[in-house]
Amino acid sequence: MKRLILCAGLALISMNLFAQEETEEKKKFSFSGSVDGYYRTNFDGPNDANQIAPNTSFANQAGFALGMVNLIGEYQSADGKVGAVADLVFGPRGEAAVFNSPFNLSGSSNIVNQLYVYWNVSETVTLTFGNFNTFLGYEVISPTGNFNYSTSYMFSFGPFSHTGLKADFALSEDFSLMLAVMNSTDFTEFNPDGSYTFGAQLGYKGQFLNFLYGNQTGGTDATFQVDYTGGFDLSDDFYLGLNATYNDTDGAGFYGVALYPQLKTSESFTLGLRGEYFGETEGGVGAIGAYDIDGDANVFAATLTGSYELGDLTIKPELRLDSASEDGAFIDTDLAPSKSLSSFVLGAIYSF
Repeated sequence: MKRLILCAGLALISMNLFAQEETEEKKKFSFSGSVDGYYRTNFDGPNDANQIAPNTSFANQAGFALGMVNLIGEYQSADGKVGAVADLVFGPRGEAAVFNSPFNLSGSSNIVNQLYVYWNVSETVTLTFGNFNTFLGYEVISPTGNFNYSTSYMFSFGPFSHTGLKADFALSEDFSLMLAVMNSTDFTEFNPDGSYTFGAQLGYKGQFLNFLYGNQTGGTDATFQVDYTGGFDLSDDFYLGLNATYNDTDGAGFYGVALYPQLKTSESFTLGLRGEYFGETEGGVGAIGAYDIDGDANVFAATLTGSYELGDLTIKPELRLDSASEDGAFIDTDLAPSKSLSSFVLGAIYSF
């Protein structure tokens, strides 16, 4: 009898340990990321110490240049209700993405791109608290999420990231709603002056209408921005993406629209075009760099990109033409003011 009781006890202990191990195994940890770099040259502008580039983010250095290393870790509870995400970036692209970060100002190369916790309150409600990339716009910080390697004016001068609290609601199978309260745009580590920004997003079948409103650190007037992002599969091989935005701070601001047609020509190659019209009023945000007497200017940028996939490696050759309304937006090879600039970029991205 004693042996029987002992064996039963050992069996119960073993079953309990096995159940605990099984529960631990069900907890989900994922790790992913990317590495990228590029080559860039101007056809009708300087490539030496006077080198210039479109006043957009990331792919703006001459010759062979570095992008970033992106490391993303996510841990989720066994029941999937709560979790945390740590998104770290190392390199010039990452530093440029968090320009209001004190870590960036101190020259650190170890940068937090996103750092947040989340709670799936129910099947239809999720709360997110911390630092997360913006919900506005068609393009994103990571090159793995963009078709074109260089970025648009609208993306470069719209928000990059926010820190705050947001709530996502699945209203139905087709409709979604997001509401957020956040620090000033791109002040991702703390709130320096008590200014807060409010955000909202209404989604319908992959089409999103985004809103941003609030006083910004260093400014005296509230900034308002409305943004539309979406796209349509016109056929099995042809996709059309769209982005339009309007930003205003007491009359000064910017507006723009971009089309992103993409044609898949084979299993490994896709050809895409980004056609963007971008304008500024009363000096805007200084994106174009040259303005008329009223502080107004506009630029049209056409970017033709090929995307060739070799397993986890993607090669992106790219031709880009920027044409502005005012002389002085660019300079030519003689260092004279110019309205236009043509350039070539070859990007390489490895995803894991």
